[in-house]
Amino acid sequence: MRLKLPKLFNAPSDHTRRRWLGGLLAGSGLVFARSKGVEAADAVPVRDASDDELRFPGDPTDHNVVYQFNRADNTYHNAVLSSVGAMLRYYGDNIHIVVVGIGPGIHILAKKPGRPVNNDVRERVTSLLQYGVEFHACGNTLKALGWSKKNIRDSVKIVDVGAADLMVLQEQGYAYISW
Repeated sequence: MRLKLPKLFNAPSDHTRRRWLGGLLAGSGLVFARSKGVEAADAVPVRDASDDELRFPGDPTDHNVVYQFNRADNTYHNAVLSSVGAMLRYYGDNIHIVVVGIGPGIHILAKKPGRPVNNDVRERVTSLLQYGVEFHACGNTLKALGWSKKNIRDSVKIVDVGAADLMVLQEQGYAYISW
Protein backbone atom coordinates (compact mmCIF):
# COMPACT_ATOMS: atom_id res chain seq x y z
CA MET A 1 0.00 0.00 0.00
CA ARG A 2 1.39 3.38 -0.99
CA LEU A 3 1.00 6.29 1.36
CA LYS A 4 -0.43 9.41 -0.31
CA LEU A 5 1.18 12.54 1.05
CA PRO A 6 -0.46 15.96 0.96
CA LYS A 7 0.86 18.44 -1.64
CA LEU A 8 2.90 20.08 1.12
CA PHE A 9 5.24 17.06 1.16
CA ASN A 10 5.67 16.76 -2.60
CA ALA A 11 8.66 19.08 -2.79
CA PRO A 12 11.70 17.68 -4.62
CA SER A 13 13.58 15.25 -2.41
CA ASP A 14 16.74 13.18 -2.74
CA HIS A 15 14.51 10.43 -4.14
CA THR A 16 13.06 12.76 -6.78
CA ARG A 17 16.52 14.07 -7.64
CA ARG A 18 17.85 10.51 -7.87
CA ARG A 19 15.05 9.51 -10.25
CA TRP A 20 15.76 12.59 -12.37
CA LEU A 21 19.50 11.79 -12.30
CA GLY A 22 18.69 8.20 -13.20
CA GLY A 23 16.87 9.31 -16.32
CA LEU A 24 19.65 11.70 -17.24
CA LEU A 25 22.38 9.13 -16.63
CA ALA A 26 20.39 6.46 -18.48
CA GLY A 27 20.30 8.66 -21.55
CA SER A 28 23.97 9.56 -21.35
CA GLY A 29 24.83 5.92 -20.60
CA LEU A 30 23.08 4.77 -23.76
CA VAL A 31 24.87 7.43 -25.79
CA PHE A 32 28.19 6.35 -24.23
CA ALA A 33 27.35 2.66 -24.80
CA ARG A 34 26.44 3.24 -28.44
CA SER A 35 29.62 5.27 -29.01
CA LYS A 36 31.64 2.35 -27.62
CA GLY A 37 29.82 -0.25 -29.74
CA VAL A 38 27.79 -1.70 -26.84
CA GLU A 39 24.27 -2.82 -27.69
CA ALA A 40 21.39 -1.12 -25.86
CA ALA A 41 20.31 -4.59 -24.65
CA ASP A 42 23.55 -4.74 -22.63
CA ALA A 43 22.67 -1.55 -20.74
CA VAL A 44 21.40 -1.88 -17.15
CA PRO A 45 17.59 -1.67 -17.09
CA VAL A 46 15.88 0.91 -14.93
CA ARG A 47 14.07 -0.88 -12.11
CA ASP A 48 10.41 0.03 -11.57
CA ALA A 49 10.43 1.45 -8.05
CA SER A 50 6.73 2.37 -8.05
CA ASP A 51 5.86 -0.50 -5.70
CA ASP A 52 8.67 0.22 -3.23
CA GLU A 53 7.83 1.33 0.28
CA LEU A 54 7.97 5.04 0.94
CA ARG A 55 11.47 5.91 2.16
CA PHE A 56 12.44 8.96 4.13
CA PRO A 57 15.85 10.65 4.22
CA GLY A 58 18.00 8.90 6.80
CA ASP A 59 16.16 5.57 6.56
CA PRO A 60 18.59 2.65 6.34
CA THR A 61 19.06 1.25 2.85
CA ASP A 62 18.65 -2.39 1.84
CA HIS A 63 21.69 -2.21 -0.43
CA ASN A 64 25.17 -0.90 0.34
CA VAL A 65 28.15 -0.91 -1.99
CA VAL A 66 31.72 0.38 -1.87
CA TYR A 67 33.85 1.02 -4.94
CA GLN A 68 37.62 1.15 -4.97
CA PHE A 69 38.90 4.00 -7.12
CA ASN A 70 42.64 3.57 -7.51
CA ARG A 71 43.77 4.46 -11.03
CA ALA A 72 44.47 7.63 -12.99
CA ASP A 73 42.99 6.68 -16.35
CA ASN A 74 40.05 8.40 -18.07
CA THR A 75 38.55 5.14 -19.41
CA TYR A 76 38.74 3.64 -15.91
CA HIS A 77 37.20 6.77 -14.35
CA ASN A 78 34.26 6.65 -16.77
CA ALA A 79 33.72 2.91 -16.24
CA VAL A 80 33.55 3.21 -12.45
CA LEU A 81 31.36 6.32 -12.51
CA SER A 82 29.04 4.69 -15.07
CA SER A 83 28.64 1.72 -12.74
CA VAL A 84 27.86 4.04 -9.83
CA GLY A 85 25.23 5.79 -11.97
CA ALA A 86 23.75 2.45 -13.03
CA MET A 87 23.41 1.39 -9.40
CA LEU A 88 21.63 4.68 -8.58
CA ARG A 89 19.26 4.20 -11.51
CA TYR A 90 18.54 0.61 -10.56
CA TYR A 91 18.04 1.01 -6.79
CA GLY A 92 16.93 4.64 -6.56
CA ASP A 93 17.06 5.81 -2.96
CA ASN A 94 17.39 2.27 -1.58
CA ILE A 95 21.17 2.13 -1.93
CA HIS A 96 24.10 3.73 -0.14
CA ILE A 97 27.21 4.07 -2.30
CA VAL A 98 30.73 4.87 -1.11
CA VAL A 99 33.65 5.45 -3.49
CA VAL A 100 37.09 5.24 -1.83
CA GLY A 101 39.88 7.13 -3.62
CA ILE A 102 43.31 5.58 -3.09
CA GLY A 103 46.68 6.24 -4.73
CA PRO A 104 46.42 7.71 -8.24
CA GLY A 105 42.60 7.52 -8.05
CA ILE A 106 42.50 10.23 -5.40
CA HIS A 107 43.04 12.96 -7.99
CA ILE A 108 39.35 12.90 -9.01
CA LEU A 109 38.61 14.19 -5.49
CA ALA A 110 41.12 17.03 -5.56
CA LYS A 111 40.23 20.69 -5.97
CA LYS A 112 43.23 20.95 -8.28
CA PRO A 113 44.29 17.46 -9.41
CA GLY A 114 48.01 16.73 -9.65
CA ARG A 115 47.32 14.36 -12.56
CA PRO A 116 45.09 14.89 -15.59
CA VAL A 117 41.39 14.43 -14.78
CA ASN A 118 38.88 14.96 -17.56
CA ASN A 119 36.42 17.83 -16.89
CA ASP A 120 33.54 15.45 -17.65
CA VAL A 121 34.74 13.16 -14.85
CA ARG A 122 35.01 16.08 -12.43
CA GLU A 123 31.44 17.15 -13.27
CA ARG A 124 30.14 13.59 -12.82
CA VAL A 125 31.75 13.38 -9.37
CA THR A 126 30.14 16.71 -8.44
CA SER A 127 26.76 15.46 -9.62
CA LEU A 128 27.08 12.13 -7.78
CA LEU A 129 28.00 13.98 -4.57
CA GLN A 130 24.76 15.94 -4.90
CA TYR A 131 22.81 12.69 -5.17
CA GLY A 132 24.12 11.20 -1.97
CA VAL A 133 27.10 9.19 -3.20
CA GLU A 134 29.76 9.38 -0.50
CA PHE A 135 33.39 9.82 -1.54
CA HIS A 136 36.27 8.97 0.81
CA ALA A 137 39.90 10.03 0.34
CA CYS A 138 42.80 7.97 1.71
CA GLY A 139 44.72 9.94 4.33
CA ASN A 140 47.93 7.99 3.64
CA THR A 141 47.77 8.97 -0.03
CA LEU A 142 47.20 12.60 0.96
CA LYS A 143 50.29 12.48 3.20
CA ALA A 144 52.37 10.92 0.41
CA LEU A 145 51.33 13.75 -1.93
CA GLY A 146 51.93 16.42 0.71
CA TRP A 147 48.24 17.32 0.58
CA SER A 148 45.76 18.13 3.34
CA LYS A 149 42.00 18.61 3.65
CA LYS A 150 42.31 21.97 1.88
CA ASN A 151 43.39 20.17 -1.33
CA ILE A 152 40.31 17.92 -1.39
CA ARG A 153 36.73 18.86 -2.28
CA ASP A 154 34.80 20.03 0.77
CA SER A 155 32.18 17.26 0.70
CA VAL A 156 34.75 14.43 0.60
CA LYS A 157 35.43 12.52 3.83
CA ILE A 158 39.08 11.85 4.64
CA VAL A 159 39.79 8.44 6.17
CA ASP A 160 43.10 7.47 7.80
CA VAL A 161 43.79 4.46 5.59
CA GLY A 162 41.79 3.85 2.41
CA ALA A 163 42.42 0.08 2.41
CA ALA A 164 41.22 -0.15 6.01
CA ASP A 165 38.12 1.86 5.07
CA LEU A 166 37.37 -0.68 2.32
CA MET A 167 37.79 -3.54 4.80
CA VAL A 168 35.62 -1.96 7.51
CA LEU A 169 32.84 -1.17 5.05
CA GLN A 170 32.90 -4.78 3.85
CA GLU A 171 32.72 -5.98 7.45
CA GLN A 172 29.63 -3.77 7.82
CA GLY A 173 27.99 -5.62 4.91
CA TYR A 174 28.92 -3.42 1.95
CA ALA A 175 29.40 -5.24 -1.34
CA TYR A 176 32.89 -4.52 -2.70
CA ILE A 177 33.35 -3.50 -6.34
CA SER A 178 36.82 -3.10 -7.87
CA TRP A 179 38.00 -2.61 -11.44
